[in-house]
Amino acid sequence: MNTRAGVVLAGVMALALWGSSAPAGAQELSEHAVRSFMEYAWSLTPQQFSKPDGSVIVIDKNKKSEIEVPIDVARDVIKVGRLSAHAQICDLRDDQVLNHRALMRREEAKKKWTQQQLVYISQLHLTTVMLMTGRIRLVEQDGDKQVVVDEKKAPPQTCTEEQRKKIKELVASYVAASPPPNFAAAGQPPAAGAPAGAAPGAPVSTGSTSVSETTVEKR
Repeated sequence: MNTRAGVVLAGVMALALWGSSAPAGAQELSEHAVRSFMEYAWSLTPQQFSKPDGSVIVIDKNKKSEIEVPIDVARDVIKVGRLSAHAQICDLRDDQVLNHRALMRREEAKKKWTQQQLVYISQLHLTTVMLMTGRIRLVEQDGDKQVVVDEKKAPPQTCTEEQRKKIKELVASYVAASPPPNFAAAGQPPAAGAPAGAAPGAPVSTGSTSVSETTVEKR
């Protein structure tokens, strides 16, 4: 396995080992691990994103440095993705959706990101969820390990009633501290994805980060 793949897997293990009651600033991922997560999220970011109104956000894959977000922002997004992953493992789909939407409202409220960057932020969140829930696997192609979406059934993961309750509390706290649902930044892509039938390669989630509701295509 190459270095980057090893760092990502180490990062996933670190995320998984974070206790559900760990403080937000505890057990920080290393800069190297965060950048590896960012790299894989970029590789899975589609070239275009279709909004519910039919308009399309085009992602110029040649302008990576202009679309990626600062590492401190990326680290926070990964933390939120971790919480969404735990919500999915605990079969708290509504909480998972609320958590993702709260993240996007927070980032939209900053009014500093382009539409392309907001798409990337959402993709980084999704990539974190898929890594933690086993929906992403690493395969060797041309002697190098690459990340791919695995359509097979994810390995079973357990969640105790105590963990489920804690995850609900953490999501509720995060949502309560975020801009209200009626917040709307004009011209920004929605927190939820595009509806079914969007252009190939565009996320088609209705707010959940489940792979079954998302189409990812590398171009």
